[in-house]
Amino acid sequence: MDVLNFIIETLWQGLESIWGFAVIVFPLMIVMEIARDIHLLEWLGKICKPLTRWMGVSEESAFPLAIGLVFGLAYGAGVIIKSAKDGNLDKRSLILVSIFLACCHAVFEDTLLFVTIGANGWMLLTIRVITAFVLTALISRKLKVTDTVKSSSITEEVD
Repeated sequence: MDVLNFIIETLWQGLESIWGFAVIVFPLMIVMEIARDIHLLEWLGKICKPLTRWMGVSEESAFPLAIGLVFGLAYGAGVIIKSAKDGNLDKRSLILVSIFLACCHAVFEDTLLFVTIGANGWMLLTIRVITAFVLTALISRKLKVTDTVKSSSITEEVD
């Protein structure tokens, strides 16, 4: 009988966890689609331009940076690859934006998801943002690469 109770309790807890994630993820996906339709993402890219100046990357990096911060690595990587293929990002910008987003991406979604399992959202967000800024600043000081990324090299890397 204990095994049956264990299985029932485990299934129930799993369904509660899935529900908690769904309550956060589904509305965020809807908001993301609305933001895309009303061109809110381009506006967000403009807001990120001071951040790009501080990071020492090209202003064309603002849009991929904004996408990665809000929507995560999957969307951010897609926009970064497209920008690099189009020749809008130099290698230095590509490297620094990737480093920043590796530390701090999907700030709303990830933070809310971790809060549902008991994490302190403010502490998590603060640590991620500070780590991203410090690591990017340190690497930015040492990095001197400025060549434009060739679309063929991106294609070779992706394929």
